[in-house]
Amino acid sequence: MKKPFWKRYNRRWLWPGLGIKRWLLLLVVATAVISIGTINLLRAARLAGWLPVWLFDLLTLQFLPPVLQIILPWLAGGVLLAIAVERLGQRLIAPFPRSEAGMAETIYVHTQRQRGPNIVAIGGGTGMPALLRGLVRHTQNITAVVTVADDGGSSGRLRREFGLLPPGDFRNNIAALSRDEALMTQVLQYRFGGAVGENDRSELQGHAFGNLLLAALTGITGSFDEALLAAERVLAMQGRVLPSTLADIRLAADVLQPDGRVQQVVGESLIPQADGRIQRVYLQPADVRAYPPALKAIFQADLVVMGPGSLYTSILPNLLIPDLAEALQRSRAPKVYVCNLATQPGETDDYTVADHVASILQHVPTGCLDIVLANDNLSIPPDRGGGQTVYVAPLSPPDVTMVTADLVDEARPWRHDSTKLAQAVMNLISE
Repeated sequence: MKKPFWKRYNRRWLWPGLGIKRWLLLLVVATAVISIGTINLLRAARLAGWLPVWLFDLLTLQFLPPVLQIILPWLAGGVLLAIAVERLGQRLIAPFPRSEAGMAETIYVHTQRQRGPNIVAIGGGTGMPALLRGLVRHTQNITAVVTVADDGGSSGRLRREFGLLPPGDFRNNIAALSRDEALMTQVLQYRFGGAVGENDRSELQGHAFGNLLLAALTGITGSFDEALLAAERVLAMQGRVLPSTLADIRLAADVLQPDGRVQQVVGESLIPQADGRIQRVYLQPADVRAYPPALKAIFQADLVVMGPGSLYTSILPNLLIPDLAEALQRSRAPKVYVCNLATQPGETDDYTVADHVASILQHVPTGCLDIVLANDNLSIPPDRGGGQTVYVAPLSPPDVTMVTADLVDEARPWRHDSTKLAQAVMNLISE
């Protein structure tokens, strides 16, 4: 049985910052103004003789004591107004998916997130979605600026066959920002597999559904950036995902081999396999232009976060775009680098936090980095979760402020815990 209205009333509607009470007050004032006009109409009709005395007395409650003439209309009108507002709200939200939380709490959370700080996250790979997944609990003003240098796996195949910007990193971050993130992750990350026959290989084998979705939206809208806007609308994302550039770029690296030779390696997916120590990375061509909305987001940001992610193949490819690096220089927002928890074979073997920062400063102009955020919880056994984690030692860099916190996912110690990481980032803003 449905509860009476007065038992369904939730005191959360009175929470400050909900953005509802002001409009309810305006509705009450509007009703009072209309009531004044109605009373004046009745009085004018009575004086003109259009309204019988008995009907005028009945409509204006003249048969009651003066106090009740005021109190009873207020009480009855207030109850009717509250019921009307509640029923109207139920009708308006009925077509939309229902939250497990109450309506008042859902509106409150949505309002607070809309008022949250503007945060720009720069990177790619599997690290940045962990950050975004945590940040959406604090703000909806999130812009993910993603590398387009990926050339391996499903993304590489679509890039070669259709001339498409590699969609893989975009897919991961779109899933993290989707409202129904758990379901969208399963759908967008689903990979087609298996052969169609004994000796036949499916053309879809290895492709992620999200990559094919972005390819289809690119064909429908005519461009990759329009496809991202369409995905934002279709998936009701709590933020934006933008490319760092629309140019077709290749990532190259100079890798020091064990015999002392310096080998040039071209291709993002080949660099970690080069069996050497990376000296520097660079773009081919080098003079590409950044995507203008990404630059605008950086200038409007309250905080810019780089990482987490592969240092050389996910983060630096964005920072090597000249006008994007210049935008970072000119931005008044603090620029934070989130250092990886673990070293990455083929990229950052034996690196400390100071080594990570030194490599970034080697590749970008002065003023692009203010703070490094690093993990200080090294107590989790490195073999937990079936891996063999080699933690990045929190050695402080000489030229950049280091802030440490417990950021580790205790079940998978090579990955960041989304909640811990987002809270540490939000603490940087408040401080």
